[in-house]
Amino acid sequence: MTARTRLSQAAVEERRQAVLRHVVEHGETRIDDLANGFGVSLMTMHRDLDDLAHRHLLRKERGRAIAFPALTMETATRFRENAAIAAKSALCAAVVGRIKPGSTVLIDDSTTLYPLAGALAQLDQLTVVTNSVGLAQRLGSAPGVDVTLLGGRYHGDFNSCTGTSVTRTLSRIHADLALMSATAVLDGRLFHPLSEYVEVKLAMLASAEHALLLVDHSKFGKTATHAYGTVADYQAVITDTGTPDAEIAAIRGFSVPIEAVDPGDPSP
Repeated sequence: MTARTRLSQAAVEERRQAVLRHVVEHGETRIDDLANGFGVSLMTMHRDLDDLAHRHLLRKERGRAIAFPALTMETATRFRENAAIAAKSALCAAVVGRIKPGSTVLIDDSTTLYPLAGALAQLDQLTVVTNSVGLAQRLGSAPGVDVTLLGGRYHGDFNSCTGTSVTRTLSRIHADLALMSATAVLDGRLFHPLSEYVEVKLAMLASAEHALLLVDHSKFGKTATHAYGTVADYQAVITDTGTPDAEIAAIRGFSVPIEAVDPGDPSP
């Protein structure tokens, strides 16, 4: 009998993310049905679900896996961080060349910008101002980067800060560039489910000389509770080739340059 090949950690995580997507799509699913559907033993599926539950990505109870409410999944960092990694990396790679050593850069709490950390760490005399604790942690050991973390009300689900202390500090900063994303984009209009994050985004736009919007294809064709402007507030939009043609046309209708990068080739 041939021994079963042990999967790499990356392959296990890929399966777990697929399990998570299935549970999210269905709201809740029986654990034995998941095991059968993914072709693994019941014990393996329990391990997968225990791991996802430990990371607060789903709930596991009485033979079922249950998804969190839609708003939590749309906004909480733990759900967004591992989504569309290839697209996010491609978007970030496309803007690295526009970040000049010696400049001051504002970066919002979007996990879309997380892949930038490695590239920014290679630059000298760069000042990064952010409300994202996650990004600040990723840049903390970069010798040439001075990081200012905007403190205020801390939101554990989003690993970032909001509030008047954040926006007040931003009003006293003049930055060369703001790099930002959006939760939802429809016909060139931008939306976010939480008003306090809208206030931070608007304050960053007001404090920056130039701003770039990085949005992967999964954010388009959607709305959320709070509208806060359009793509016309940015000098350019960077997206990926999976974005619908109608949404790209809508952005061009605002006379805003748009670049669509291939997630399969994240080189600038």
